[in-house]
Amino acid sequence: MDFNRTVLVTGGSGFIGSHLVCSLVRRHPDWKIINLDNLDYCCSPRSLESVEDGANYTFIRGDVCNPRLLNHIFNTENIDVVFHLAAKTHVEASFVSPSSFRRVNIDGTRVVLAAARQARHRLQRFIYVSTDEVYGASLDEVFDESSPMRPSNPYSATKAAAEYLVKSYWDKYKFPIIITRSNNVYGPRQFTEKVIPRFLNLLKMNKKCTIHGTLPKSRHFLFVDDVIEAFLTVLEKGIVGEVYNVGTSYEIPIVQLARELIKMVKNVPDSELNDWLEFVPDRPRVDLRYPISCEKLQQLGWRAEVSWAEGIRQTVKWYQDNPDFWADTSEVRGPIGSKFESATDQ
Repeated sequence: MDFNRTVLVTGGSGFIGSHLVCSLVRRHPDWKIINLDNLDYCCSPRSLESVEDGANYTFIRGDVCNPRLLNHIFNTENIDVVFHLAAKTHVEASFVSPSSFRRVNIDGTRVVLAAARQARHRLQRFIYVSTDEVYGASLDEVFDESSPMRPSNPYSATKAAAEYLVKSYWDKYKFPIIITRSNNVYGPRQFTEKVIPRFLNLLKMNKKCTIHGTLPKSRHFLFVDDVIEAFLTVLEKGIVGEVYNVGTSYEIPIVQLARELIKMVKNVPDSELNDWLEFVPDRPRVDLRYPISCEKLQQLGWRAEVSWAEGIRQTVKWYQDNPDFWADTSEVRGPIGSKFESATDQ
């Protein structure tokens, strides 16, 4: 079958990646969608069950840090578009095992960029998916795309370093890159290390929601469907060489988030909500909030369409309907290995 466009999604079995792959496969039967993923601990093959038999879908299990594999893919497939999502993203793990974050997030990006640029077939777009965390924390300043990057943990530092790599390909080769930086993304199928599914998993086991520290941390939460729409908007309308924030005006304190989830799941009166909260020692260096402006993306016609009330309703319902999706997961399960990797990792 001849396809009008071939799209490579790295990390396409992860949370956001699987939603992107499913959307592309369903919307564009005339596009060939290739998912490259090594199926790390936070991925489930079940995330792609609905499209795995699609005539326009191909899965390749592999590591983005493998130059031979990446060169083979780009030399045998006429890749038109790359969505580079493959990354390690757990902030706490990045303090324990920074070298694995450097390897995947920086070296992996370098390998994919090099293979894409050297391919005989000319790439139309290379979309690098980054994070609002590269800006660092702010109490009152709202970050736009021109704000300086001040990452404050190993995870965000590796994402910022990868951005500089991506930008260098635009500066030196006019390689058609676009970078996105999004707020916290939530929705069905997210692994239970992230805060919303972590709380839901604890409540499912009749355990309290653990709140790290006592400082008033809050986050802007964006429903995964809106993020996918942002990616597709940037693909079709974004300007090469540019950065686009993908954000939401909805911000919620983590304590309030826990209380809302407790009420939805346990259906207890307000007077008993605090009984389901447990304050624990803070994690290593946690930023309080990441306010960003996404006017630049909105000028392309994108808007966040899913309200918090609707998005969290859909999310809670999905976890209730799919209690065994992460069946081998407990509240203490972490990245590969018992304690991430070696505690002596430098």
